[in-house]
Amino acid sequence: MKVQIDPGRCHGHGRCYDLAPGLFGEDDEGYGTVLGGGEVPPEQEEGARLASSNCPERAIEVLDGALR
Repeated sequence: MKVQIDPGRCHGHGRCYDLAPGLFGEDDEGYGTVLGGGEVPPEQEEGARLASSNCPERAIEVLDGALR
């Protein structure tokens, strides 16, 4: 599984890095960034989905292995 953030949609609410700090961080302006190239370890998959579903702008996309 991988995650990615659409920078054009992100408004910097910070829910992603609050909910899944091992997967997401923030840039110098507070916008969400993906850590580690977007690869999601199995034990963090739930956090990735939680961050995605809580993003107000739907800027986070979760890509399941079967879809790559």
